[in-house]
Amino acid sequence: MVTTEHPRQLADSYDVTIVGGGPAGLAAAVGARDQGAERILLVDRDPTPGGILLQCIHSGFGLHTFGEDVTGPEYAHRALEQVVDHDVDVLTDAYVTDASSDLRLKLMSPSTGVATVDTSTVVLAPGARERTRGAIRIPGERPAGVMTAGLAQAMVNLHGRLPGRRAMILGSGDIGLIMARRLTLEGVEVAGVCELLPYPSGIGRNVVQCLEDFDIPLHLSTTVVDIHGRDRLEGVTIAPVDDDRRPVMSRSAHVPCDTLLLSVGLIPDAELAQRLQLRLDPVTGGPVVSSTMETSRPGVFAAGNGVHVNDLADWVSREAQVAGAAAGDLALGRHRPLEDVHVTPGHNVGYVVPHTLSTSRTQTVSFRVKEPIHGDTILRIGDVHRRKVRAVVPAEMITLKVGPKLLDGCAGDTLRVDAIPAGQEEA
Repeated sequence: MVTTEHPRQLADSYDVTIVGGGPAGLAAAVGARDQGAERILLVDRDPTPGGILLQCIHSGFGLHTFGEDVTGPEYAHRALEQVVDHDVDVLTDAYVTDASSDLRLKLMSPSTGVATVDTSTVVLAPGARERTRGAIRIPGERPAGVMTAGLAQAMVNLHGRLPGRRAMILGSGDIGLIMARRLTLEGVEVAGVCELLPYPSGIGRNVVQCLEDFDIPLHLSTTVVDIHGRDRLEGVTIAPVDDDRRPVMSRSAHVPCDTLLLSVGLIPDAELAQRLQLRLDPVTGGPVVSSTMETSRPGVFAAGNGVHVNDLADWVSREAQVAGAAAGDLALGRHRPLEDVHVTPGHNVGYVVPHTLSTSRTQTVSFRVKEPIHGDTILRIGDVHRRKVRAVVPAEMITLKVGPKLLDGCAGDTLRVDAIPAGQEEA
């Protein structure tokens, strides 16, 4: 087990301060150190860095980052090893309670009390939080047994406790799919998974491995319309929805259960971003960022699920290394690349990250489609990049690399990112 020691005394100032110790924060710290930044502070609210990875005991992590298939805790262990080897100050059980425009951070922890540090640059890596029942406004009583899928995952994997004996899951996000399998393996009967949309919200391999392999029914275009029970959940009413996503109550059904898990999406944690008055993307809810992951406030960078929700921890780490390296460069007085190309979502594209590109460097563009296309699809960035793929779905993030050659002559342009069925491209 990798252990970290709290710094005996916080320095008055740092080159780079990283807020959040999940996969994004850990990778950002390594990226900053690799660029030569010497005074680096990583602040994490949990007792042990690693974030959500620590409760994800299933495999499927690390193929891109470490070249092998590992579990979430193993991924966190290896990432933390790199941070410790890079001699980064790690402050756990700690919170950044305030941040000023001149990058003075107020910290609070049992080991340091309330302290203030100045920092040349900041990397925000707070991750995302789950949408709760209140966010989706399910009517009914408020009995025990209704919880997010992530909370149930922590109960089972970290604390060895089952949330109930018969469960229904609302939402087919990846955490919900994984928990359907996990609960089944622990002897809990999973009555089914309801999804409001006409297609799954999680990636395809999780639908197959977590539902189909265990004969767990997936009810598409279906939602929970009522919750029954006073002290403990006794059941839920589910109903199909019409094309306008309104429940068809004449076809509703009662499902007896003592547990309802909610897997209805993640929201980037933007509290500190809002305190710093950063410009936010109205679609993702995270900060608007440049190709180096710098936000609208110079010296403040952001990465990972705090910017937009990624499919894989590997993509989070890759993005955060870019942010950490750029923060280290800026802290050392190196010139930042000119952001001279804007990118914007076009046909059937929900959002694009980053929001600007540089004609002087290679960068990765990430985006999600709004609706699935089951067939050959053209992915297009303006007139500079075109790629054909077999199919696209909203659950799976798409990444495209673009570099100086492709962007030659595009300075000052705004490029649309499109996803179009093959044969239907505009003339």
